[in-house]
Amino acid sequence: MGQGTTRRWMTAGLLGAVLVGSVPANWSTISVFASTESKAYVTSADAVQQEMAAGLKARATSMTIKYKGPTKQLEKLLKQAMEGALESDPYTKYVVEGYAYTWRGTAGMAKIHLNVDYRETAENTRFVDQKAAEILKRIITPDMNSHQRVKAIHDYVVQNLEYDKELKKYTAYEALKSGQAVCQGYTLLTYKLLKGAGIENRIVEGVAGGQLHAWNLVRLENRWYHLDTTWNDPLSAPKDGIRYEYYLQTDAQMRKDHHWTASRYPAAATLYREVVRGLANRGGADAEAYRNLERQLGFELYDPDSAVRTAAELKEKVRQELRAGGLTVTVRYAGAEDLLVENLGTLYDLRSIDHIQYFAEPLDGTGDLRVEIHWETD
Repeated sequence: MGQGTTRRWMTAGLLGAVLVGSVPANWSTISVFASTESKAYVTSADAVQQEMAAGLKARATSMTIKYKGPTKQLEKLLKQAMEGALESDPYTKYVVEGYAYTWRGTAGMAKIHLNVDYRETAENTRFVDQKAAEILKRIITPDMNSHQRVKAIHDYVVQNLEYDKELKKYTAYEALKSGQAVCQGYTLLTYKLLKGAGIENRIVEGVAGGQLHAWNLVRLENRWYHLDTTWNDPLSAPKDGIRYEYYLQTDAQMRKDHHWTASRYPAAATLYREVVRGLANRGGADAEAYRNLERQLGFELYDPDSAVRTAAELKEKVRQELRAGGLTVTVRYAGAEDLLVENLGTLYDLRSIDHIQYFAEPLDGTGDLRVEIHWETD
């Protein structure tokens, strides 16, 4: 005797409700994956989840699962199975745009139909995998340790993507094809590259700047850190500028402007600059590599003796960078921002310097400012 039919439409991924209908009209699915149907009955929630996960990985747009077992709580079972299938593959979770399921059966068995919409097809994902492998081959060398690999990947994403101001590109595929994406595309590409380089990472969803936002959580030597490649590539930054304000941060550091449900993710409690300093001081073959990493990430600014206090000291920092052919310098400034602006004005006295831009923010844990200065030359 037939029993009732249930139907649910769900959105999946970070911004599902916002993104409905945003997939470009010319996207298509791959026919070989258009429909899958299990050949035998499955008899447990885990088995249902495995069927769903396999179909999602293949980007199946339609799945049929034959279930044998009590159907009284089937709707709850299906909800939990789908959530588990999505959580088992973070990348797939964020390219699923939405799904709907129906079932019909008796008290002891049911035939379940699942329809899924994707932002990225199987062919698209294969393209991402291929390009990610090519990118890693270019930017990662065999002698790099895990810390250097993370920085190389971060820098590649920030240098090669720009934020999609039209808010239409959400995937790693679109990021690679067009060079543009919103936070979800930045995060997905970062996820793929880190994973391909052997770096465990997760995708965090939360709120930043009053909007839904995504970033990565990275595991290095059994410690977790936040990494936001989107916010390290601000719209206002000069071309090719790389910032490290949101590079391998603790929970406390990120909470100044990012918010998320902490219970859903591993805690990030260790200051990365202290870890790198410890590795550099430990000596050994990698000591110089870690000292270079300290300099590249600006951690030397945490030495109080590095602080700039006068216009003359600021000029000397810029002059040194000019001699090296540079167009940017980052300094620790011990003073108020209005005095900083006066000091920056004196830089125009230097020969050939023009069009000065700066970005100032509190230097974490100090009373001073971290100041990025960019300029052009005649």
